[in-house]
Amino acid sequence: MRLLLDTHALLWWLSGDTSLPHSAKKLIGSRNSQVLVSAASAWEIATKVRLGRLDVPADLAKDFGGYMARERFESLSISTEHGIRAGSLPGAHKDPFDRMLVAQAQIEGLAIVSNDALLDGYGVVRVWF
Repeated sequence: MRLLLDTHALLWWLSGDTSLPHSAKKLIGSRNSQVLVSAASAWEIATKVRLGRLDVPADLAKDFGGYMARERFESLSISTEHGIRAGSLPGAHKDPFDRMLVAQAQIEGLAIVSNDALLDGYGVVRVWF
């Protein structure tokens, strides 16, 4: 399965937080899963660390690529097509990071690992059980 991690799912995976359902952990850890992390998540984490709104290991924002490599997660860059789709999405979801994840999931055919039920209205597969 090809999975795109929402930022909170990524953070919960990295910290071993029990908020991430066991079944989602199993999918993320499966050798049969391709796990991708959007550049939008790196941007969101760095922004929230800078603003003092996120308590994570001090080096996470600085060594984001290292963390991804250790977990064998793949980085998903933001393309022009992703940007246009994210900016054009209808609906009430106001979080620009989540709108980008939706656009990437739609274009790349990815399931999103997220607890955000608002994503369901965008025709993407959301993994959270």
